[in-house]
Amino acid sequence: MTAAEEFISKIKNLTKDDFIAETITPLEELKEKSTEHMKCKIELFVTHLQAVVINKLREYESSAEFNIDRWNREEGGGGISCVLQDGEVFEKAGVNISVVWGNMHPEQVKSMKSRGKDLVVEGKNTFFATGISCVLHPVNPFIPTLHFNYRYFEVLNESTGKIIWWFGGGIDMTPNYLIEEDVLHFHTTQKNACDKHNKEYYPRFKKWADEYFYNVHRKEHRGVGGTFFDDFDEESIDACFSFVATCGTAVLPSFIPIVDQRRNNEFTKQQREWQLVRRGRYVEFNLVYDRGTKFGLATPGARIESVLISLPLVARWEYMHEIKDGSPEDILMKVLKQSKDWA
Repeated sequence: MTAAEEFISKIKNLTKDDFIAETITPLEELKEKSTEHMKCKIELFVTHLQAVVINKLREYESSAEFNIDRWNREEGGGGISCVLQDGEVFEKAGVNISVVWGNMHPEQVKSMKSRGKDLVVEGKNTFFATGISCVLHPVNPFIPTLHFNYRYFEVLNESTGKIIWWFGGGIDMTPNYLIEEDVLHFHTTQKNACDKHNKEYYPRFKKWADEYFYNVHRKEHRGVGGTFFDDFDEESIDACFSFVATCGTAVLPSFIPIVDQRRNNEFTKQQREWQLVRRGRYVEFNLVYDRGTKFGLATPGARIESVLISLPLVARWEYMHEIKDGSPEDILMKVLKQSKDWA
């Protein structure tokens, strides 16, 4: 049974206790319409995945708690932003879902047509978008930063009744120190998830991640990559959902064993400072290149606190920062200068 089939089999039994907060669309409506409407099925999935991830992260924290913020968007929809700060294991953890809809401006439609979407500019176009986004900044420098997001977008032209849809998403890991067994575990888990659907997906989406998560001005990759895909609609809508569900379900198995292995590693002040320098590079990518951040900042009615939730509590920028040749820091930076086949 695939991850999607397993999730679909339990939809009718889902209750409010299976979610962190009240769903944006009423739960009973989502359950009733999920068999016919992908937007209801995927909203249920990402909102449930949010709860699964948060409940797992809670196991590591004895005092810090998630601030759960359910918000509404005036133009249509809303979201649930969940943020933990100053934890014992996670210095900052953000796990967001958004479910938004509304009318599209003709310029937005033209922009999507330029990406190859068969949209009709004339007439009223309404959109629906939902997704989950998560960034984890651990306390210990030997635990990497983790990012993942999975999303669904559809556009309805009301004059033609035609719906254009696609999925997107990805996951990547940003270590401060290169521990090859951890990177191998992460990439192998992602490859296994992709291989369940198509053995061409992992090399293709791994290459896409390497190209996307790249600080051009630094000429270095943000981290050790992962997988990334966008405008994903090449199979049936159910097959595409099944792939995204498998990817989402693989997030915790790819990362939690690394947390368990490294959370109690001792570290020095110098290693902490290096972690903060690496976080600075992470911030540079998110503010300069990340599509989601740029889209959020440019969207009317966007909730800026949620858009910038990926930023760490603390980062560091040193003028003309240098590292010693052959040091652990240097070993990492050499790896970040070029792509590597980990799995």
